[in-house]
Amino acid sequence: MPSAGDILWCAFPENKALHPGPKHRPALAITVDDADAPLYRVLVAYGTSQRVDELFSGEFAITAAETAAYKLSGLSFPTKFNLRERVLLPYTHDWFAMPPAAPHGLLPRLGTLHPSLLTRFRAAAVAAGLL
Repeated sequence: MPSAGDILWCAFPENKALHPGPKHRPALAITVDDADAPLYRVLVAYGTSQRVDELFSGEFAITAAETAAYKLSGLSFPTKFNLRERVLLPYTHDWFAMPPAAPHGLLPRLGTLHPSLLTRFRAAAVAAGLL
Protein backbone atom coordinates (compact mmCIF):
# COMPACT_ATOMS: atom_id res chain seq x y z
CA MET A 1 0.00 0.00 0.00
CA PRO A 2 1.33 3.47 -0.79
CA SER A 3 1.88 6.23 1.75
CA ALA A 4 1.60 9.99 1.50
CA GLY A 5 4.94 11.27 0.21
CA ASP A 6 5.62 8.26 -2.00
CA ILE A 7 6.58 8.93 -5.61
CA LEU A 8 4.65 6.43 -7.71
CA TRP A 9 4.79 5.27 -11.33
CA CYS A 10 1.36 6.32 -12.58
CA ALA A 11 -0.67 6.40 -15.81
CA PHE A 12 -1.83 9.92 -14.89
CA PRO A 13 -4.96 10.82 -16.91
CA GLU A 14 -4.58 13.42 -19.64
CA ASN A 15 -8.14 14.66 -19.33
CA LYS A 16 -10.95 14.71 -16.82
CA ALA A 17 -12.54 11.55 -18.30
CA LEU A 18 -10.47 9.51 -15.86
CA HIS A 19 -8.98 7.05 -18.30
CA PRO A 20 -5.38 5.99 -17.71
CA GLY A 21 -2.92 8.14 -19.64
CA PRO A 22 -0.93 6.68 -22.54
CA LYS A 23 2.34 6.62 -20.60
CA HIS A 24 3.43 6.25 -17.03
CA ARG A 25 5.10 9.13 -15.21
CA PRO A 26 6.09 10.03 -11.67
CA ALA A 27 3.21 11.13 -9.46
CA LEU A 28 3.40 12.28 -5.86
CA ALA A 29 1.01 10.59 -3.42
CA ILE A 30 -0.59 13.38 -1.38
CA THR A 31 -3.11 11.31 0.58
CA VAL A 32 -4.14 7.66 0.75
CA ASP A 33 -7.77 6.81 1.52
CA ASP A 34 -8.21 3.32 2.93
CA ALA A 35 -11.86 3.69 3.96
CA ASP A 36 -12.91 1.23 1.26
CA ALA A 37 -10.09 -1.25 1.93
CA PRO A 38 -8.94 -3.39 0.23
CA LEU A 39 -9.57 -0.91 -2.63
CA TYR A 40 -7.41 2.04 -1.68
CA ARG A 41 -7.64 5.42 -3.38
CA VAL A 42 -4.64 7.71 -3.79
CA LEU A 43 -4.70 11.47 -4.38
CA VAL A 44 -1.72 12.04 -6.66
CA ALA A 45 -0.11 15.15 -8.13
CA TYR A 46 1.19 15.31 -11.68
CA GLY A 47 4.95 15.02 -12.21
CA THR A 48 6.95 16.05 -15.28
CA SER A 49 10.59 16.42 -16.26
CA GLN A 50 9.70 19.21 -18.71
CA ARG A 51 10.61 22.84 -17.88
CA VAL A 52 11.71 21.96 -14.34
CA ASP A 53 13.50 25.30 -14.02
CA GLU A 54 10.21 27.14 -14.68
CA LEU A 55 8.08 26.81 -11.54
CA PHE A 56 4.60 28.25 -11.15
CA SER A 57 2.31 28.63 -8.15
CA GLY A 58 1.53 25.21 -6.67
CA GLU A 59 4.66 23.55 -8.07
CA PHE A 60 7.95 22.40 -6.58
CA ALA A 61 10.89 20.53 -8.06
CA ILE A 62 13.35 17.83 -7.10
CA THR A 63 16.69 18.26 -8.86
CA ALA A 64 19.97 16.36 -8.97
CA ALA A 65 21.65 19.27 -7.15
CA GLU A 66 19.83 18.11 -4.00
CA THR A 67 21.79 14.89 -3.79
CA ALA A 68 20.10 13.17 -0.83
CA ALA A 69 16.58 14.25 -1.83
CA TYR A 70 17.11 13.27 -5.45
CA LYS A 71 18.49 9.86 -4.50
CA LEU A 72 15.63 9.12 -2.09
CA SER A 73 13.06 10.16 -4.72
CA GLY A 74 14.13 7.39 -7.11
CA LEU A 75 13.70 9.78 -10.04
CA SER A 76 15.80 9.38 -13.19
CA PHE A 77 15.45 13.03 -14.21
CA PRO A 78 14.89 16.31 -12.37
CA THR A 79 11.13 16.50 -11.92
CA LYS A 80 8.57 19.06 -10.87
CA PHE A 81 5.24 18.23 -9.26
CA ASN A 82 2.16 20.33 -9.86
CA LEU A 83 -0.11 20.16 -6.81
CA ARG A 84 -2.80 22.07 -8.71
CA GLU A 85 -3.02 19.17 -11.16
CA ARG A 86 -4.10 16.31 -8.98
CA VAL A 87 -6.57 13.45 -9.17
CA LEU A 88 -7.98 10.77 -6.86
CA LEU A 89 -7.29 7.35 -8.39
CA PRO A 90 -7.99 3.77 -7.32
CA TYR A 91 -4.78 2.00 -6.37
CA THR A 92 -5.02 -0.65 -9.10
CA HIS A 93 -2.85 -2.02 -11.92
CA ASP A 94 -4.88 0.07 -14.37
CA TRP A 95 -3.34 3.24 -12.91
CA PHE A 96 -0.10 2.20 -11.21
CA ALA A 97 2.68 -0.04 -12.50
CA MET A 98 6.09 -1.29 -11.52
CA PRO A 99 8.66 1.31 -12.70
CA PRO A 100 11.36 0.33 -15.23
CA ALA A 101 14.18 -0.26 -12.73
CA ALA A 102 11.79 -1.74 -10.11
CA PRO A 103 13.69 -0.30 -7.13
CA HIS A 104 11.04 -1.61 -4.70
CA GLY A 105 10.26 -4.96 -6.28
CA LEU A 106 6.73 -5.38 -7.56
CA LEU A 107 5.51 -2.09 -6.04
CA PRO A 108 4.83 0.96 -8.23
CA ARG A 109 7.03 3.07 -5.93
CA LEU A 110 9.98 5.00 -7.36
CA GLY A 111 10.95 6.53 -4.03
CA THR A 112 9.89 8.93 -1.33
CA LEU A 113 9.81 12.65 -0.71
CA HIS A 114 12.85 13.65 1.39
CA PRO A 115 12.09 15.49 4.66
CA SER A 116 14.21 18.44 3.47
CA LEU A 117 11.55 19.11 0.79
CA LEU A 118 8.59 19.39 3.17
CA THR A 119 8.81 23.19 3.38
CA ARG A 120 8.62 23.45 -0.41
CA PHE A 121 5.83 20.88 -0.54
CA ARG A 122 3.81 22.82 2.07
CA ALA A 123 4.27 26.12 0.22
CA ALA A 124 3.09 24.50 -3.02
CA ALA A 125 0.17 22.83 -1.19
CA VAL A 126 -0.97 26.16 0.27
CA ALA A 127 -0.73 27.82 -3.16
CA ALA A 128 -2.74 24.94 -4.66
CA GLY A 129 -5.44 25.20 -1.98
CA LEU A 130 -4.66 21.87 -0.31
CA LEU A 131 -3.77 23.37 3.08
